[in-house]
Amino acid sequence: MVVLESEQFLMELTRLFQKCRTSGSVYVTLKKYDGRTKPIPKKGTVEGFEPADNKCLLRATDGKKKISTVVSSKEVSKFQMAHSNLLRANTDGLKKRDKKNKTKTKAAPAAAAPPHPPPSTNGTADKPILTSDGKANVHDCWKGQDPELST
Repeated sequence: MVVLESEQFLMELTRLFQKCRTSGSVYVTLKKYDGRTKPIPKKGTVEGFEPADNKCLLRATDGKKKISTVVSSKEVSKFQMAHSNLLRANTDGLKKRDKKNKTKTKAAPAAAAPPHPPPSTNGTADKPILTSDGKANVHDCWKGQDPELST
C-alpha cells in the first residue's frame, strides 16, 4: 500500500474515481491511527509508547490499486473540506436501488388493522392518564396503588 501526502492522496483518489466512473467501485475507509506500525502483543504492554497526536488513517482502493494517507488533527479540517468536495463531485453517477417486493409465502395478509385511537385523558385501566401536553402523569397513574403516592 502506498502512503501518500494528503494532497497527493486527493489527486490519486480523483484518478480512481475517474477510472471507475463507468464501471467498478471505489472503497474508502477511515480509522483512528495512533502511529503504531506493529501490533500490540497479547501478553504484556508496550511501555513508553504514547501517541503524540490524534491522527486519521484514510485508505482507498478500487480492488487493484491501494492508496492511503495519514491526516493529523491540525490539518483535518482543511483535508475534510477538500475530501467532501471531491466526494460530492465524483459520486453523481450513483444508481438508485431497485426495491424488491417482499411477498409472503403464506396466505394473503389480512386487512390492515385500524390505527390505534389516540390515548384519552380519562384514565381507564388500558389507557394511561395524560396531561394536557400529552405526557403520562406518573403520579396519577399510581394513585391508589402505592400508599406513599396516594396522598
